[in-house]
Amino acid sequence: MDIDLRIKLVEEVGEEIITKEELKDLLKKKKTPIAYDGFEPSGQIHIAQAILRAININKMTKAGFKFKMLVADWHAWANNKLDGDLKKIQTVGEYFIEVWKASGMDLKNVEFIWASDLVKDDNYWKIVMEVARHNTLQRIIRTSQIMGRSEKDVLHASQILYPCMQAADIFYLKADACQLGMDQRKVNVLAREVADKLGYAKPIIVSHHMLMGLSEPPAGNIDAVERAIAMKMSKSNPDSAIFVSDSEDEIINKIKKAYCPEKKIEDNPILEYCKYLVFERFDKIEIKRPEKFGGNITITSYLDLEKRYAKGEIHPLDLKNTLTNYINEMIKPIREHFKKSKKAQKLYDTVKNYKVTR
Repeated sequence: MDIDLRIKLVEEVGEEIITKEELKDLLKKKKTPIAYDGFEPSGQIHIAQAILRAININKMTKAGFKFKMLVADWHAWANNKLDGDLKKIQTVGEYFIEVWKASGMDLKNVEFIWASDLVKDDNYWKIVMEVARHNTLQRIIRTSQIMGRSEKDVLHASQILYPCMQAADIFYLKADACQLGMDQRKVNVLAREVADKLGYAKPIIVSHHMLMGLSEPPAGNIDAVERAIAMKMSKSNPDSAIFVSDSEDEIINKIKKAYCPEKKIEDNPILEYCKYLVFERFDKIEIKRPEKFGGNITITSYLDLEKRYAKGEIHPLDLKNTLTNYINEMIKPIREHFKKSKKAQKLYDTVKNYKVTR
């Protein structure tokens, strides 16, 4: 593939890329560079993790990247997820992998690696210690966003290890690029800061967009990263998140209650799901409307949808009904996989009874 097309694919994923010049140099030098991604297994999996992640990874693999996906079970343990029960955390990790088997993710180019295997290697802990030695406690605490915490939170000593481990993961796995959400930006920047000191190449950062929750976005003047984190779809507010385990009726009810002001484009989660999910999977969408309001219309691009919505040609309720249909269509293969696979169903039956802890 032409290098400009490869770069364009990565730019479609990266809301921010640090740096584009380094990305171009990397793609010139390496046919199959390594991209790092990781996830903290902690409860149910929502569509941003299941489907948007698959969309982004597939664009990167099409651009030539191979992924090393870290199942961050020890990180979740350090972060006290699921009350710090490592066995439960690992079960959730297995459940997530089952979801991705049916999400359309290009698993031929994705290798799942468990943190619980990395920690068996003394060399891994040597890198963790080197990262810690080259940073102050205050610098590590400033990365607490990556754990879903703030600098004002009282942290356990184990949570101080978390950012050092995540930076070490990048180096240990020999990643050329980090492909994570904007909420992980600070630790990726930290890894770039210490890379030269530890004798590693600086990883390129490809920070993807974070899908909004369905609730009204927060008011106030906060920076772009903090705003993205505050607005993201989160397990901590189940009514604002769509989970792949949700029934069709549950999805209908959640989207029906979602924030979607008439003619408003900015910070509109219904439009955002159309942009980042629906139009990534479907070439066109059909919006069904009563005949007295003009009848059904076919939309062939997100920009067309946005323009029509801004003019008031599409009513919020009609858009919500349309989104509901397409979201259910995207989740359908996952539902079918869990019906057919006894292993997958058993994992879900176990995980759904876990109490999710922050």
